Amino acid sequence: MKWLGVGLFLGLIPLVSLDHPPLAVGAPERTLLPEAGSTVAASAPVARFLPLDEITIDDLITYFADGTLTSVGLVRAYIERILEVNHVLHAVSEINPDALSIARILDAERIEGRLRGPLHGVPILVKDNIATLDKMNNTAGSYALVGATVTREATVVAKLRSAGAIILGKATMGEWAQCRSRKASSSHGWSAYGGQVYGAYYPQQDPSGSSSGSAVAVSVGLALASLGTETSGSIVNPSEKGNGVGIKPTLGLTSRSMVIPISLRQDTVGPMARTVKDAAYILSAISGQDKSDNWTSAQPFSHGSTPDYVKACDYFGLKGVRIGIPRNGIEYFLDEQTKPIMDDFERAIQVMNKAGALIVDRANFPAFDFPAFSRNASIVLDTDFVAGLAEYFSHLDYNPFGIHGLEDLATFTKSDPREEYPERDTYVWDRELSRNISSESSESFRAYQANLRMGLQDGVVGALDRYGCDVLVLPTFASFHLPAIAGLPIVTVPLGYYPADTPLVMNLKGTMVSVAPNIPFGISFVGRMWSEEKLISVAYAFEQRTMVRRQVKPLLSPTVELQNIVHGHDIVSQSSMGNATSQRGSQNVILGRAGTQIKSRLSSFRSWTLSLLNTIDMVS
Repeated sequence: MKWLGVGLFLGLIPLVSLDHPPLAVGAPERTLLPEAGSTVAASAPVARFLPLDEITIDDLITYFADGTLTSVGLVRAYIERILEVNHVLHAVSEINPDALSIARILDAERIEGRLRGPLHGVPILVKDNIATLDKMNNTAGSYALVGATVTREATVVAKLRSAGAIILGKATMGEWAQCRSRKASSSHGWSAYGGQVYGAYYPQQDPSGSSSGSAVAVSVGLALASLGTETSGSIVNPSEKGNGVGIKPTLGLTSRSMVIPISLRQDTVGPMARTVKDAAYILSAISGQDKSDNWTSAQPFSHGSTPDYVKACDYFGLKGVRIGIPRNGIEYFLDEQTKPIMDDFERAIQVMNKAGALIVDRANFPAFDFPAFSRNASIVLDTDFVAGLAEYFSHLDYNPFGIHGLEDLATFTKSDPREEYPERDTYVWDRELSRNISSESSESFRAYQANLRMGLQDGVVGALDRYGCDVLVLPTFASFHLPAIAGLPIVTVPLGYYPADTPLVMNLKGTMVSVAPNIPFGISFVGRMWSEEKLISVAYAFEQRTMVRRQVKPLLSPTVELQNIVHGHDIVSQSSMGNATSQRGSQNVILGRAGTQIKSRLSSFRSWTLSLLNTIDMVS
């Protein structure tokens, strides 16, 4: 593990208080060759690999095809990287104990010429509210679901497995997708089970939420990509803070079956990656109709087949596209903190214009009433969460604490000290339980209909129609509100990062840094329902012309790279694994904070994992 260039920042705010050795400042830069003294024979040729925080699916396809890399080797590298930095970042709550054995099966299939697709043998993390039917927990960050088992796994996970992806583990998330406490009472990315996720671009960085671990893990190369979920900003906001790409799909493009919900009328599942093309690969794999989620039956695609979104990645995708800027949807949120973002946003508009886009400035929303948005959204989310949570609990095969609804969950949370109540309150749940209406009530329906009008006719679609635009563009901080309530798609890509003279701004709880030098921010493209192809085309063209992601690097970065792991045989020394173990101290990186609570289970699991890592044969 290394911290890069933090000397200027360390005096501004204390580092995370954990039981581990001090962070190394000014550690040497990584190289593409093994360190002196490694166990690779001096005469052996050494394969050169791209760094794991830059590698893409296309790169992996090439490495797999020419035999320089196996999926087993790739999984091993990611596990080592997780072990190296997770005690600080807490991005991963669990590692799949079957990941290596699955990788071996997929390697064998590749040798036999049986490829399932471009994701064959590619490790991906999934957010901890997306159910998997395996040895991992599905907790939404709460101890209330530790040990519970499901009757079936999420459809999006089954689709990933069918496409050949390896479910590497679970990404830590904001507990119950940030649907528990007031902002000043809790913090983005905190959960009782996984601990506090931190961003990697500034010490104690607020990662945004709730798909916090999904974004952070991808940003520092702990997996190729991840799945997140979004109800209102929970994919695009963490993606921008992680200098990454996030796609919030049209409501109904991807199934939500066996995903722990907030709102049936707003929730979506989407990819989080480092490049638009990688996100497009994953979206192609997880999209499609599902009889277990009726909303997917609205898909308009012929023969029930969704598009190949990778084909939309066009360098000339901006040419001739009419791009509107809804200034009234941006100006409402402007303050001193947004000035650097807006400066880069205006420069981005010029890039698009030079690439052939037709810019329509002040393509404003016909109406933008944010207070009304907040009132109606609160009613919809509150009533949907109560109903959806009970529905999810009804699909548990084993329910260890006998929780069947929100009232049971609130009682459990307030009585279990690991949930940190009342320091982290249950304000949202208390409000939800106090409403004497259901998701099927006329009041909830009226609020939902008002939301649809605000997001569609008076919002995104109204602006697109009135000004003849194909796409709207906004800074990511202003992009997600109307698409959330109207079920519309968003693609966010890196735009820039805060300059060195940026004053620090803390989160409302006062525990994390929300604004500071080096923290990234993004730009988002928004469109009509089912317009992902157009959005991906435009986002890809912008990304390829700017390559902003390469301009800013995480301050914390793992040192383990593929060449340290893969050279025909395992070259990882026992001492390196021992160091990783000793650095964890009382923090168990496989299950975050939970390691100290279920020590016996994790101790045996840790020993098994380390033993397997050091004995498995890397040669297919």
